[in-house]
Amino acid sequence: MRVGEALIGIGNEVAHVDLLVGSKNGPVGQAFANALSQLSAGHTPLLAVLRPNLITKPPVVLVPKVTVKDLHQAELIFGPAQAAVAKAIADSVEEGILPKDMAEELVIIASVFIHPKAKNVHKIYYYNYGATKLALKRAMKGFPDVEKVLYEKDRSVHPFVGRKMTKLWDPPYLQVAMDLTSLSEVKKVLELVPESDHVIFEIGTPLAKKYGVDVILELRDVRPDAFFVLDIKTLDTGNLEARMAADATANAVVVSGLAPRSTIEKFIREADKTGIYSVIDMLNVDKPTALLEKLSVKPNVVELHRAIDTEGTAPPPWNGVREIKEKFDLLVGVAGGIRPENVGEAISAGADILVVGRAITRARDIEGAARRFLISMASAKELSDTDQFRVMTDF
Repeated sequence: MRVGEALIGIGNEVAHVDLLVGSKNGPVGQAFANALSQLSAGHTPLLAVLRPNLITKPPVVLVPKVTVKDLHQAELIFGPAQAAVAKAIADSVEEGILPKDMAEELVIIASVFIHPKAKNVHKIYYYNYGATKLALKRAMKGFPDVEKVLYEKDRSVHPFVGRKMTKLWDPPYLQVAMDLTSLSEVKKVLELVPESDHVIFEIGTPLAKKYGVDVILELRDVRPDAFFVLDIKTLDTGNLEARMAADATANAVVVSGLAPRSTIEKFIREADKTGIYSVIDMLNVDKPTALLEKLSVKPNVVELHRAIDTEGTAPPPWNGVREIKEKFDLLVGVAGGIRPENVGEAISAGADILVVGRAITRARDIEGAARRFLISMASAKELSDTDQFRVMTDF
Protein backbone atom coordinates (compact mmCIF):
# COMPACT_ATOMS: atom_id res chain seq x y z
CA MET A 1 0.00 0.00 0.00
CA ARG A 2 1.25 3.49 -0.91
CA VAL A 3 0.07 6.76 0.60
CA GLY A 4 0.33 10.17 -1.04
CA GLU A 5 -0.84 13.73 -0.35
CA ALA A 6 -0.55 17.08 -2.11
CA LEU A 7 -1.99 20.57 -1.86
CA ILE A 8 -1.84 22.92 -4.84
CA GLY A 9 -3.46 26.26 -5.63
CA ILE A 10 -4.81 29.33 -3.87
CA GLY A 11 -8.16 30.71 -2.78
CA ASN A 12 -11.40 28.79 -2.65
CA GLU A 13 -10.30 26.63 -5.59
CA VAL A 14 -7.33 25.17 -3.71
CA ALA A 15 -6.93 21.43 -4.35
CA HIS A 16 -6.03 18.99 -1.59
CA VAL A 17 -5.77 15.35 -2.61
CA ASP A 18 -5.12 12.39 -0.31
CA LEU A 19 -4.79 9.02 -1.97
CA LEU A 20 -4.12 5.34 -1.41
CA VAL A 21 -2.57 3.06 -4.02
CA GLY A 22 -2.70 -0.69 -3.52
CA SER A 23 -3.54 -4.14 -4.82
CA LYS A 24 -7.12 -5.17 -5.66
CA ASN A 25 -6.58 -8.14 -3.35
CA GLY A 26 -5.31 -6.11 -0.39
CA PRO A 27 -6.79 -3.63 2.12
CA VAL A 28 -6.95 -0.85 -0.48
CA GLY A 29 -8.95 -3.10 -2.78
CA GLN A 30 -11.34 -3.89 0.09
CA ALA A 31 -11.73 -0.19 0.90
CA PHE A 32 -12.27 0.52 -2.82
CA ALA A 33 -15.12 -1.98 -2.96
CA ASN A 34 -16.63 -0.64 0.26
CA ALA A 35 -16.54 2.91 -1.06
CA LEU A 36 -18.54 1.99 -4.15
CA SER A 37 -21.00 -0.28 -2.37
CA GLN A 38 -21.66 1.66 0.85
CA LEU A 39 -22.81 5.11 -0.16
CA SER A 40 -23.01 8.04 2.25
CA ALA A 41 -25.26 11.06 1.80
CA GLY A 42 -23.25 14.05 0.62
CA HIS A 43 -20.08 12.00 0.14
CA THR A 44 -21.08 9.79 -2.78
CA PRO A 45 -17.98 8.10 -4.24
CA LEU A 46 -17.61 8.00 -8.02
CA LEU A 47 -15.26 6.36 -10.49
CA ALA A 48 -12.94 8.76 -12.33
CA VAL A 49 -13.61 8.73 -16.06
CA LEU A 50 -11.66 10.28 -18.92
CA ARG A 51 -14.97 10.62 -20.75
CA PRO A 52 -18.34 8.97 -20.20
CA ASN A 53 -17.97 5.19 -20.41
CA LEU A 54 -14.15 5.24 -20.12
CA ILE A 55 -12.69 4.70 -16.65
CA THR A 56 -8.98 4.92 -15.94
CA LYS A 57 -6.59 2.04 -15.45
CA PRO A 58 -5.81 1.62 -12.64
CA PRO A 59 -9.41 2.38 -11.61
CA VAL A 60 -9.81 5.36 -9.30
CA VAL A 61 -12.66 6.12 -6.92
CA LEU A 62 -13.11 9.74 -5.85
CA VAL A 63 -14.41 10.44 -2.36
CA PRO A 64 -15.51 14.06 -1.68
CA LYS A 65 -14.00 15.44 1.55
CA VAL A 66 -16.66 18.15 1.91
CA THR A 67 -20.34 17.28 2.18
CA VAL A 68 -22.02 17.98 -1.18
CA LYS A 69 -25.20 19.93 -0.41
CA ASP A 70 -26.35 21.27 -3.77
CA LEU A 71 -26.12 20.73 -7.51
CA HIS A 72 -23.44 23.37 -7.93
CA GLN A 73 -21.06 21.44 -5.70
CA ALA A 74 -22.03 18.17 -7.36
CA GLU A 75 -21.26 19.62 -10.80
CA LEU A 76 -17.75 20.61 -9.65
CA ILE A 77 -17.06 17.13 -8.28
CA PHE A 78 -18.55 15.23 -11.23
CA GLY A 79 -17.12 17.72 -13.72
CA PRO A 80 -13.69 19.43 -13.47
CA ALA A 81 -12.49 17.57 -10.35
CA GLN A 82 -13.32 14.11 -11.72
CA ALA A 83 -11.88 14.90 -15.14
CA ALA A 84 -8.68 16.31 -13.63
CA VAL A 85 -8.07 13.28 -11.43
CA ALA A 86 -8.72 10.87 -14.30
CA LYS A 87 -6.34 12.72 -16.63
CA ALA A 88 -3.64 12.83 -13.96
CA ILE A 89 -3.91 9.07 -13.45
CA ALA A 90 -3.75 8.32 -17.18
CA ASP A 91 -0.80 10.66 -17.70
CA SER A 92 1.00 9.12 -14.73
CA VAL A 93 0.75 5.66 -16.30
CA GLU A 94 2.00 6.98 -19.62
CA GLU A 95 4.93 8.77 -17.93
CA GLY A 96 5.94 5.75 -15.85
CA ILE A 97 4.96 7.22 -12.48
CA LEU A 98 2.55 4.30 -12.14
CA PRO A 99 3.84 1.02 -13.65
CA LYS A 100 1.87 0.16 -16.79
CA ASP A 101 2.23 -3.58 -16.18
CA MET A 102 0.45 -3.16 -12.83
CA ALA A 103 -2.50 -1.18 -14.18
CA GLU A 104 -4.84 -4.19 -13.93
CA GLU A 105 -3.62 -5.15 -10.45
CA LEU A 106 -3.85 -1.79 -8.67
CA VAL A 107 -6.72 0.40 -7.50
CA ILE A 108 -6.58 3.97 -6.22
CA ILE A 109 -8.72 5.83 -3.71
CA ALA A 110 -8.52 9.63 -4.06
CA SER A 111 -10.05 11.90 -1.43
CA VAL A 112 -10.71 15.28 -3.06
CA PHE A 113 -11.40 18.66 -1.45
CA ILE A 114 -13.72 21.13 -3.20
CA HIS A 115 -14.53 24.26 -1.19
CA PRO A 116 -18.29 25.04 -1.10
CA LYS A 117 -17.50 28.56 -2.37
CA ALA A 118 -15.25 27.43 -5.24
CA LYS A 119 -16.37 28.84 -8.61
CA ASN A 120 -13.57 28.97 -11.17
CA VAL A 121 -13.74 25.66 -13.05
CA HIS A 122 -10.42 26.29 -14.79
CA LYS A 123 -8.58 26.55 -11.48
CA ILE A 124 -10.41 23.54 -10.08
CA TYR A 125 -9.38 21.43 -13.07
CA TYR A 126 -5.71 22.44 -13.21
CA TYR A 127 -5.19 22.49 -9.44
CA ASN A 128 -6.70 19.02 -9.00
CA TYR A 129 -4.74 17.66 -11.93
CA GLY A 130 -1.49 18.93 -10.41
CA ALA A 131 -2.36 17.81 -6.89
CA THR A 132 -3.32 14.29 -8.00
CA LYS A 133 -0.18 13.87 -10.05
CA LEU A 134 2.04 15.19 -7.26
CA ALA A 135 0.34 12.97 -4.69
CA LEU A 136 0.95 9.96 -6.93
CA LYS A 137 4.61 10.83 -7.39
CA ARG A 138 5.01 11.17 -3.65
CA ALA A 139 3.18 7.92 -2.99
CA MET A 140 5.27 5.91 -5.43
CA LYS A 141 8.55 7.44 -4.16
CA GLY A 142 7.65 7.05 -0.49
CA PHE A 143 7.86 10.81 0.08
CA PRO A 144 8.50 12.01 2.68
CA ASP A 145 10.99 9.71 4.34
CA VAL A 146 11.34 9.72 8.11
CA GLU A 147 14.43 11.94 8.06
CA LYS A 148 12.57 14.62 6.10
CA VAL A 149 9.71 14.55 8.60
CA LEU A 150 12.07 14.84 11.57
CA TYR A 151 13.95 17.71 9.90
CA GLU A 152 10.81 19.67 9.02
CA LYS A 153 8.69 19.10 12.12
CA ASP A 154 10.20 22.03 14.05
CA ARG A 155 10.77 24.25 11.01
CA SER A 156 7.46 24.17 9.17
CA VAL A 157 4.29 26.21 9.60
CA HIS A 158 0.89 24.84 8.59
CA PRO A 159 -0.75 27.35 6.20
CA PHE A 160 -4.22 26.98 7.76
CA VAL A 161 -2.94 27.26 11.32
CA GLY A 162 -0.30 29.94 10.84
CA ARG A 163 1.98 28.65 13.55
CA LYS A 164 4.31 25.85 14.46
CA MET A 165 4.63 23.77 17.62
CA THR A 166 7.99 24.88 18.97
CA LYS A 167 10.28 22.39 20.69
CA LEU A 168 13.61 22.86 22.43
CA TRP A 169 15.61 20.97 19.81
CA ASP A 170 18.55 23.30 19.16
CA PRO A 171 20.02 24.90 22.32
CA PRO A 172 21.13 27.33 23.58
CA TYR A 173 18.00 29.40 24.21
CA LEU A 174 17.43 32.85 25.61
CA GLN A 175 14.50 32.62 28.03
CA VAL A 176 13.01 36.07 28.58
CA ALA A 177 11.54 35.99 32.09
CA MET A 178 8.58 38.33 32.35
CA ASP A 179 8.32 38.89 36.07
CA LEU A 180 6.07 41.85 35.39
CA THR A 181 2.58 42.46 36.70
CA SER A 182 1.42 44.84 33.97
CA LEU A 183 -0.15 43.02 31.04
CA SER A 184 0.45 45.97 28.72
CA GLU A 185 4.17 45.93 29.59
CA VAL A 186 4.35 42.19 28.93
CA LYS A 187 2.73 42.61 25.53
CA LYS A 188 5.21 45.36 24.73
CA VAL A 189 8.08 43.01 25.56
CA LEU A 190 6.59 40.33 23.32
CA GLU A 191 6.28 42.79 20.46
CA LEU A 192 9.82 44.17 20.81
CA VAL A 193 11.89 41.03 21.44
CA PRO A 194 13.17 39.98 17.98
CA GLU A 195 11.94 36.86 16.24
CA SER A 196 14.37 33.99 16.69
CA ASP A 197 14.22 30.22 16.98
CA HIS A 198 16.41 30.66 20.06
CA VAL A 199 14.09 32.88 22.09
CA ILE A 200 11.49 31.52 24.51
CA PHE A 201 9.35 33.36 27.05
CA GLU A 202 8.67 32.76 30.71
CA ILE A 203 5.37 33.73 32.29
CA GLY A 204 6.74 34.78 35.67
CA THR A 205 5.10 33.72 38.92
CA PRO A 206 3.81 37.24 39.77
CA LEU A 207 2.18 37.56 36.34
CA ALA A 208 0.56 34.11 36.60
CA LYS A 209 -0.70 34.85 40.11
CA LYS A 210 -2.26 38.15 39.07
CA TYR A 211 -3.95 37.07 35.84
CA GLY A 212 -4.16 33.30 36.15
CA VAL A 213 -2.67 30.66 33.89
CA ASP A 214 -5.01 31.54 31.02
CA VAL A 215 -3.04 34.75 30.51
CA ILE A 216 -1.03 32.67 28.01
CA LEU A 217 -4.03 32.58 25.67
CA GLU A 218 -4.12 36.37 25.56
CA LEU A 219 -0.37 36.57 24.99
CA ARG A 220 -0.66 34.14 22.07
CA ASP A 221 -2.60 36.83 20.24
CA VAL A 222 0.70 38.74 20.19
CA ARG A 223 3.13 35.84 19.61
CA PRO A 224 1.18 32.75 18.42
CA ASP A 225 4.34 30.70 17.77
CA ALA A 226 6.07 31.53 21.04
CA PHE A 227 7.32 28.85 23.42
CA PHE A 228 5.80 29.85 26.77
CA VAL A 229 7.17 28.53 30.06
CA LEU A 230 4.60 28.86 32.83
CA ASP A 231 6.56 29.43 36.04
CA ILE A 232 4.07 28.56 38.77
CA LYS A 233 6.65 26.78 40.98
CA THR A 234 4.21 24.06 41.99
CA LEU A 235 4.56 22.84 45.59
CA ASP A 236 1.47 20.64 45.84
CA THR A 237 -1.20 18.99 43.63
CA GLY A 238 1.41 18.36 40.95
CA ASN A 239 -0.79 16.56 38.43
CA LEU A 240 -3.58 19.15 38.73
CA GLU A 241 -1.33 22.16 38.15
CA ALA A 242 0.53 20.52 35.28
CA ARG A 243 -2.83 19.79 33.60
CA MET A 244 -3.93 23.40 34.18
CA ALA A 245 -0.80 24.59 32.38
CA ALA A 246 -1.42 22.26 29.43
CA ASP A 247 -5.05 23.38 29.20
CA ALA A 248 -3.82 26.98 29.01
CA THR A 249 -1.55 26.03 26.04
CA ALA A 250 1.73 26.37 27.95
CA ASN A 251 4.69 24.70 26.25
CA ALA A 252 6.43 24.08 29.57
CA VAL A 253 5.53 24.32 33.24
CA VAL A 254 7.69 24.69 36.36
CA VAL A 255 7.62 22.70 39.59
CA SER A 256 9.65 23.67 42.64
CA GLY A 257 12.44 21.33 43.69
CA LEU A 258 11.28 21.97 47.25
CA ALA A 259 7.98 20.16 46.63
CA PRO A 260 7.48 16.64 48.02
CA ARG A 261 8.96 13.98 45.79
CA SER A 262 5.54 12.48 45.08
CA THR A 263 4.27 15.88 43.96
CA ILE A 264 7.23 16.34 41.61
CA GLU A 265 6.79 12.89 40.11
CA LYS A 266 3.05 13.33 39.58
CA PHE A 267 3.78 16.72 38.02
CA ILE A 268 6.35 15.28 35.59
CA ARG A 269 4.10 12.38 34.58
CA GLU A 270 1.15 14.68 33.92
CA ALA A 271 3.24 17.08 31.86
CA ASP A 272 4.54 14.17 29.82
CA LYS A 273 1.02 12.82 29.37
CA THR A 274 -0.20 16.15 27.99
CA GLY A 275 2.82 16.64 25.72
CA ILE A 276 4.46 19.63 27.42
CA TYR A 277 7.88 20.09 29.01
CA SER A 278 8.38 19.70 32.74
CA VAL A 279 10.87 22.02 34.39
CA ILE A 280 12.16 21.64 37.95
CA ASP A 281 13.38 24.85 39.58
CA MET A 282 16.23 24.15 42.01
CA LEU A 283 15.97 27.45 43.87
CA ASN A 284 17.07 26.80 47.49
CA VAL A 285 17.71 23.08 46.77
CA ASP A 286 21.08 22.25 48.36
CA LYS A 287 21.95 19.24 46.20
CA PRO A 288 20.10 19.26 42.84
CA THR A 289 21.91 16.15 41.58
CA ALA A 290 20.93 14.17 44.66
CA LEU A 291 17.29 15.18 44.22
CA LEU A 292 17.31 14.11 40.57
CA GLU A 293 18.78 10.73 41.49
CA LYS A 294 15.87 10.07 43.86
CA LEU A 295 13.17 10.79 41.27
CA SER A 296 11.67 7.75 39.56
CA VAL A 297 10.89 9.95 36.54
CA LYS A 298 13.04 12.81 35.33
CA PRO A 299 11.99 16.28 34.14
CA ASN A 300 12.83 17.61 30.68
CA VAL A 301 14.62 20.67 32.05
CA VAL A 302 16.53 21.42 35.25
CA GLU A 303 16.84 25.08 36.19
CA LEU A 304 19.72 26.09 38.44
CA HIS A 305 18.40 29.25 39.97
CA ARG A 306 20.31 31.86 41.95
CA ALA A 307 17.87 34.10 43.79
CA ILE A 308 17.85 37.83 43.08
CA ASP A 309 18.59 38.57 46.73
CA THR A 310 21.81 36.48 46.65
CA GLU A 311 23.25 37.56 43.28
CA GLY A 312 26.03 39.50 44.93
CA THR A 313 27.25 36.70 47.21
CA ALA A 314 26.27 33.27 45.84
CA PRO A 315 28.38 31.54 43.13
CA PRO A 316 27.12 31.75 39.53
CA PRO A 317 24.30 29.29 38.78
CA TRP A 318 26.20 27.58 35.95
CA ASN A 319 28.75 26.14 38.38
CA GLY A 320 26.59 23.04 38.83
CA VAL A 321 25.71 22.40 35.20
CA ARG A 322 28.48 19.93 34.39
CA GLU A 323 27.71 17.69 37.36
CA ILE A 324 24.10 17.30 36.20
CA LYS A 325 25.03 16.79 32.55
CA GLU A 326 27.54 14.07 33.41
CA LYS A 327 24.80 11.99 35.04
CA PHE A 328 21.61 12.87 33.18
CA ASP A 329 20.57 13.53 29.60
CA LEU A 330 18.60 16.67 30.43
CA LEU A 331 18.45 20.28 29.33
CA VAL A 332 19.86 22.59 31.98
CA GLY A 333 18.86 26.21 32.37
CA VAL A 334 20.58 28.84 34.50
CA ALA A 335 18.96 31.87 36.10
CA GLY A 336 20.33 34.74 38.14
CA GLY A 337 22.89 37.34 37.11
CA ILE A 338 23.11 36.43 33.40
CA ARG A 339 24.60 39.34 31.43
CA PRO A 340 25.92 39.60 27.85
CA GLU A 341 29.50 39.56 29.11
CA ASN A 342 29.14 36.23 30.96
CA VAL A 343 26.96 34.43 28.41
CA GLY A 344 30.01 32.70 26.94
CA GLU A 345 31.04 31.44 30.36
CA ALA A 346 27.58 29.98 31.01
CA ILE A 347 27.40 28.26 27.63
CA SER A 348 30.94 26.91 27.99
CA ALA A 349 29.83 25.37 31.28
CA GLY A 350 27.11 23.50 29.36
CA ALA A 351 24.05 25.68 29.97
CA ASP A 352 21.27 25.10 27.41
CA ILE A 353 18.89 27.85 28.55
CA LEU A 354 19.87 31.31 29.76
CA VAL A 355 17.10 32.91 31.81
CA VAL A 356 17.20 36.70 31.66
CA GLY A 357 14.63 39.01 33.20
CA ARG A 358 15.11 42.65 34.12
CA ALA A 359 18.16 43.10 31.88
CA ILE A 360 15.73 42.82 28.96
CA THR A 361 12.24 43.55 30.27
CA ARG A 362 13.32 46.72 32.11
CA ALA A 363 15.78 47.92 29.47
CA ARG A 364 15.15 51.25 27.77
CA ASP A 365 15.82 49.51 24.47
CA ILE A 366 14.19 46.11 24.87
CA GLU A 367 14.92 44.95 21.33
CA GLY A 368 18.54 46.09 21.52
CA ALA A 369 19.05 44.40 24.89
CA ALA A 370 17.68 41.10 23.60
CA ARG A 371 19.84 41.31 20.48
CA ARG A 372 22.97 41.83 22.60
CA PHE A 373 22.26 38.57 24.41
CA LEU A 374 21.60 36.75 21.13
CA ILE A 375 24.84 38.11 19.65
CA SER A 376 26.75 36.97 22.71
CA MET A 377 25.15 33.54 22.43
CA ALA A 378 26.05 33.34 18.74
CA SER A 379 29.66 34.22 19.58
CA ALA A 380 29.80 31.38 22.10
CA LYS A 381 27.99 28.82 19.95
CA GLU A 382 26.79 28.99 16.36
CA LEU A 383 23.07 29.68 16.15
CA SER A 384 20.91 28.90 13.13
CA ASP A 385 17.39 30.20 12.61
CA THR A 386 14.91 28.77 10.12
CA ASP A 387 15.37 30.34 6.69
CA GLN A 388 12.53 32.85 6.52
CA PHE A 389 12.81 33.23 2.75
CA ARG A 390 12.64 29.64 1.58
CA VAL A 391 9.67 28.72 -0.58
CA MET A 392 7.87 25.70 0.83
CA THR A 393 6.69 23.67 -2.17
CA ASP A 394 7.95 20.14 -2.82
CA PHE A 395 11.20 20.63 -0.91
